[in-house]
Amino acid sequence: MELSSPAFRDGDPIPVEYGYTERNVNPPLELSDVPDDAESLALVVDDPDAVEPAGKVWLHWLVWNVNPTRKRIPENWSTDTAAATEGENDFGETGYGGPKPPDREHTYRFRLFALDDTLDVPEGASLDQLERAMESHVLAEATYEGTYAP
Repeated sequence: MELSSPAFRDGDPIPVEYGYTERNVNPPLELSDVPDDAESLALVVDDPDAVEPAGKVWLHWLVWNVNPTRKRIPENWSTDTAAATEGENDFGETGYGGPKPPDREHTYRFRLFALDDTLDVPEGASLDQLERAMESHVLAEATYEGTYAP
């Protein structure tokens, strides 16, 4: 399974417009080679470099029950029309919260999971709730990274 973005290359800077204090919309993502037996997809976007300033890996976006036939997540994607569910990010909001490093350049991870089931997890759920529900259901995982500086 592969995850990519037409907005930036893996490991390169994420365009400024996707930052929390800018347009604060998700970058477009492209999904490919999803396992045929996948029933749903989940996406977790986080900042592991936030451990030093924030004391934890900072969660920016949590989405699950994405249709496994989806090939693209468009910029500024609305799950209202896509029959997917979003959780609460560490800004205390449901939906996408863009990069906002407080101290230096951080690396942001976009992690896509192919699952063998749909998940019975309510909207606004936490990452812990999603991870518990995903346990023993992950068929494949793909990671794509980008950097962002204040």
